[in-house]
Amino acid sequence: MITTDGQTPAELAAQLGDEDIHVWRLAYDHHQGRAPLLAMLGGYLGVSASAVELQISEHGRPELAGSQRDAFSFNWSHSHDQALIAIARGVLPGIDLERLRPHPKAVPIAQRYFSPDETAALEALPVDQRDRAFLELWTAKEAVLKAVGRGLAFGLHRLSISGPSHLPVLHRLEGYEPRQWQLHRLILDDAHVGTLAWQGAPRRIRQWTLAGTD
Repeated sequence: MITTDGQTPAELAAQLGDEDIHVWRLAYDHHQGRAPLLAMLGGYLGVSASAVELQISEHGRPELAGSQRDAFSFNWSHSHDQALIAIARGVLPGIDLERLRPHPKAVPIAQRYFSPDETAALEALPVDQRDRAFLELWTAKEAVLKAVGRGLAFGLHRLSISGPSHLPVLHRLEGYEPRQWQLHRLILDDAHVGTLAWQGAPRRIRQWTLAGTD
């Protein structure tokens, strides 16, 4: 694996500081399963992909295990032909990726699963802006839930996100203080929407793309 500017994950792993979050964007085929993730984690650990030790949490989140358990935390998401991987120390990152596509039932879905204020904001938009707004909100909500460690089972209705498209803000999260959370909209391409979330102080986001992604 090599970045578009000629660096390898192993080289960049040494630059992962306690105030950083590394985000990787890469091409993905669902037939690959977890192979790209294991290769990336192996690069950061300095071992082969086959030597990466993983376990699945109670709520289905993959995490490092055994002697590697405390090396760092990670999260990943894939949609159609791309994937995102987030790696950090000291916080549990949540990341979500969606490919832009029509969502004719965006408002009914929001009415069923989102908070009233989120639904009202979506309904107020012109129809041609709703698909992107819906996916931006969806990725932000799911990124938070993945950072909580519970995923969608926690309930999309138990949190509310507001703010402009480029700067989402966690307004409410049951059982948590929303001001302790950070949301970061990822700059990807015209066909994808992605969001990164974590609980804690602001961090520097460093983002790379593996060669062959575009």
